[in-house]
Amino acid sequence: MSVPNEVSPFGAEAVLNHEAANTFMAKVYRWMTFGLGTTALVAWFTVQNEVLLAFVLRNIMLVALAPIVLVIALSFMAHKLSGPVAAVLFLVYSASIGLSFSTLFLVYELGSIFSAFAITATAFLALSIYGTFTKRDLSAWRSFLFIGLIGIIVAGIVNVFMKSSPMGFVISCAMVVVFAGLTAYDTQKLREIHANSPHRSMTALAIYGALKLYLDFINLFLAILRIFGRRN
Repeated sequence: MSVPNEVSPFGAEAVLNHEAANTFMAKVYRWMTFGLGTTALVAWFTVQNEVLLAFVLRNIMLVALAPIVLVIALSFMAHKLSGPVAAVLFLVYSASIGLSFSTLFLVYELGSIFSAFAITATAFLALSIYGTFTKRDLSAWRSFLFIGLIGIIVAGIVNVFMKSSPMGFVISCAMVVVFAGLTAYDTQKLREIHANSPHRSMTALAIYGALKLYLDFINLFLAILRIFGRRN
């Protein structure tokens, strides 16, 4: 008479942790998609509304700086925010990005914008899958990606004054490499953050994760658009 195999309590716990991580990441992706949808809708509505578009163009510096303030607030205060407050700030941030992105429709052909978005979405999906299923610890990428990000920021500031098209192209190529790496890295690390944050608000934590992946996505999108986009 055979005796049924008993499930190890450690094995059962691993399964439960894996399912909890999957549920958490599904929530992260839902919020990220909601944020991207908000950005797209606000950008499209703005470019169709002459009054609102004129406001954006007259106050372009304010429109550009507002998202920076919001993302800093979200990034540094995420661990202190309740779920509803984090949700409101994330949606306001996504909408503010939509206001600034409305100007893209004035610079690039509509087909180029859609093509860049499709390429970005495909690459993001592949990189997220890699970050989820790879057995390799991507922590070693952290220093390289951080240095690359700092280099991009510095080079971008310099190029504001130089206005060099070749330098702009190189910066965009570097952005693709860095934010592609960050997409895989952040996907893997968010699972670790979830596992090590059992007492934090899961909604606020999911929105924090959505913000990180949202930033990876839009920066990857901008870089691809600058490389391949056809201007009006």
